[in-house]
Amino acid sequence: MGLTSNKVLVLAIAIAAVLFIGTVWLWPRLARQNWRTVSGRVGLLLSTQLALFASLGLAANQAFGFYASWADLFGKETDQGIVVDHSVNGSTGGPLQVVSTSDVPGVATARPETGGQIQKVDIVGRTSHIGTPAYVYLPPEYFQPQYRTRTFPVAVVLTGYPGTAQSLVDKLNYPSTAQRLAKDGRMQPMILVMLRPTVAPPRDTECVDVPGGPQAETFFAKDLPEAVLTHYRAGKRPGSWGVIGDSTGGYCALKLAMHHPGVYAAGAGLSPYYKAPIDPTTGDLFHGDKKLQNRADLWWYLKNEPAPDTSLLVTSSKVGEHNYNDTMRFIERVQATNLTRISSIILESGGHNFNTWRREIPPTLQWISGRLTDR
Repeated sequence: MGLTSNKVLVLAIAIAAVLFIGTVWLWPRLARQNWRTVSGRVGLLLSTQLALFASLGLAANQAFGFYASWADLFGKETDQGIVVDHSVNGSTGGPLQVVSTSDVPGVATARPETGGQIQKVDIVGRTSHIGTPAYVYLPPEYFQPQYRTRTFPVAVVLTGYPGTAQSLVDKLNYPSTAQRLAKDGRMQPMILVMLRPTVAPPRDTECVDVPGGPQAETFFAKDLPEAVLTHYRAGKRPGSWGVIGDSTGGYCALKLAMHHPGVYAAGAGLSPYYKAPIDPTTGDLFHGDKKLQNRADLWWYLKNEPAPDTSLLVTSSKVGEHNYNDTMRFIERVQATNLTRISSIILESGGHNFNTWRREIPPTLQWISGRLTDR
């Protein structure tokens, strides 16, 4: 049974309930003061608390999509990462391979020309040699005869760290939200390419080209657009692509739009931070390369590099988000440039979680749609 299986959660809750009842039932028998009864009481209490914590942890993982599998949880995931000029599933072919297709969750119709379609894909970077899975949302118009020669704008959507790409589909509801907004005329039909920024798991690369390591920025700025363009009717002209992300993905989205405005005409960071951290999950990202470290610091970049011709969106909350003050300062810093455009969504309250981002995603999709062109 998988980590995100409902059966695992139900089993954990059942075990916790049995241990709780057993503790209450057996406690009078373990009231004597000898080493056996004391050991029994300690064992029951520890077992009950462990089962309760496991149940809460599994429920939180189900809700927020932190880890996709047991291997992911324990850092043993090895089926993704660095590959050499062949598809992730081992066959030869192009840089993007479709693995499966499915309906859009939450959309009543099952016909792609009326409800859109989700495609699970494997992507291989021809330059970075990074391979990673992703989900691609194709809007209903993509399948309609009258649009057969039309190209569509693309938004790359990134999770936080560690995150799971699946959560973008069925927890944060990007495809169903995009389908509904386009149907209501509040945004244009767009292709969404949904994946996590952790393209060399379990390492958190912060979308950096690590010297001697994973070339994550190259993957997102060059390989990913090239792979998508080989397979889909995606916009090729400047202004056709944008990028959205939350938390770590939000930092990556802002950085990619700032570093590569010719690729990403707009970048939206939901609850982002503005400087790549160095911690046990990242390892040494820069290997003493001060120039690379400075480029990964968006504060330094705005002060020392020419202002990029791109549009940025940042979000935060007055109560509940730790990045509020930094976000307000970032807005002021961007406003001082002569070219970069900045917008914001500031909530009165909201934590660093899925519930907050679900409130921000509809206006974010509308914002990015208004800044992209399909031709």
